[in-house]
Amino acid sequence: MNPIQYILQHFPLMVLDGAMATELERQGADLNDSLWSAKLLIENPELIADVHRQYFEVGADCAITASYQATIAGFVAKGFSEQEAIHLIQKSVQIAIEARDQFWASYVQKYRTEQPIEGSDDTLQPTDQYDRPKPLVAASVGPYGAFLADGSEYRGDYNLNEQQLIDFHRPRIQLLIEAGADILACETIPCLVEARAIVKVLEEFPGSYAWISFSAKDDQHISNGEQIADCAKWLHAHEQVAAVGINCTALEYIPSLIEQIVTNTDKPIVVYPNSGEQYDPTTKTWHGHSCEQNYGQQAQQWYSKGARLIGGCCRTTPNDIAQIKEIMN
Repeated sequence: MNPIQYILQHFPLMVLDGAMATELERQGADLNDSLWSAKLLIENPELIADVHRQYFEVGADCAITASYQATIAGFVAKGFSEQEAIHLIQKSVQIAIEARDQFWASYVQKYRTEQPIEGSDDTLQPTDQYDRPKPLVAASVGPYGAFLADGSEYRGDYNLNEQQLIDFHRPRIQLLIEAGADILACETIPCLVEARAIVKVLEEFPGSYAWISFSAKDDQHISNGEQIADCAKWLHAHEQVAAVGINCTALEYIPSLIEQIVTNTDKPIVVYPNSGEQYDPTTKTWHGHSCEQNYGQQAQQWYSKGARLIGGCCRTTPNDIAQIKEIMN
């Protein structure tokens, strides 16, 4: 069953986690590398697990894995064998699953101590007997531009056709599905042709689901200039697309983008924008300041517009996710 649909049948909102890579950097990691957060799959996987746990503890219903920039070709370019690359990509899912299962077992034990449930033996099902769902593990599938690590994920100017993008995405998607991810988070997609390619790959794996989340350049257009409305309209017809939305985008564009999506699909809408600071993909630096408004208050506005999966992207923190959970409760 579509795991997002299952959660939203029992709960009004699915809270996503916040940033992984910039949170790792905030906690001392050096990610100045073409592998970005995937670098720590090699150097410090326990720190990745710690960040997952921190987000679960403040209320996240989903962990997005550290595989955004993890590809076989990317690891091979760093001197790893293909088999080592495969192991590292799947390790990103295993780290998140282990962190989730440890958290959930502890949560269930604590919840039952405080609010005993008669006659229930299954401690790990995300049903309405608990006050939150068992968190999902969403395997991050970054765009082709993330592999290039040249900022083109914010432009979409790859000069590749749909079949070439299918061939690029297929190996990693297969590995992430086989590793046991609950769903794929196909995120920061800058162009519709890449979304179409990902959907074509997804159809090779019946019973698998993904959300498709675009990066946007303004309040109506995704990064390469196409209308978000047209993207939502195309994705609407595809059953394995569990949600459609926007991430890694400026906060001020989110309300209008939600309005464009909601008029073109009845699929759940996912939004997880950046903190308010601006990223320069050329210098790989951040400028400006985080939005002064409470992140949870903004989430409330996005919810009222129609978003049902809400979290944070770059430079957001566990505190931001805690604010979402607090105000939406």
